[in-house]
Amino acid sequence: MSRRIDYYDDPDAPKPNSLVPSVNVVVTNDAGDVLMIQRTDNGNWAVPGGAIDLGESIPAAAVRETLEETGITCEVTGLVGTYSDPRHVILYTSNGEARQEFSLVLTARAVSGQPAPSDESREVRWVPRGQLADLPMDRSMRMRIEHYLAGTGLPYIG
Repeated sequence: MSRRIDYYDDPDAPKPNSLVPSVNVVVTNDAGDVLMIQRTDNGNWAVPGGAIDLGESIPAAAVRETLEETGITCEVTGLVGTYSDPRHVILYTSNGEARQEFSLVLTARAVSGQPAPSDESREVRWVPRGQLADLPMDRSMRMRIEHYLAGTGLPYIG
């Protein structure tokens, strides 16, 4: 099974060999709960997301990735921020790709569907805002969620 290993400011991290524009999506329901997945490749919790395909817009990628990973169709509503810290390297063990972080984090509202796991998500569920801090996740994902929860109205640029 392929694994994903996140390194942050780690001298033992592999040297990055790719940069892939990606999206993450903070999807909420009418109750304000956040759609979370437990990733199959590392067991951590995260918001849905993935690479933007050639010929695809940023919002289209966000809607597609959310539906693929969660069974939920969403509508993009805003921007949490941009995340491109070169100190964050993601190693994919299946092919040796060592990717420098590059993600646009969007907000969205759920419009239809029921949470359902996929090949990329072991578990999918709506999590009340007050319980997000209890979930195990990578530091970069936690930072993205904290920026969303801060609700400043200004996107994080980093």
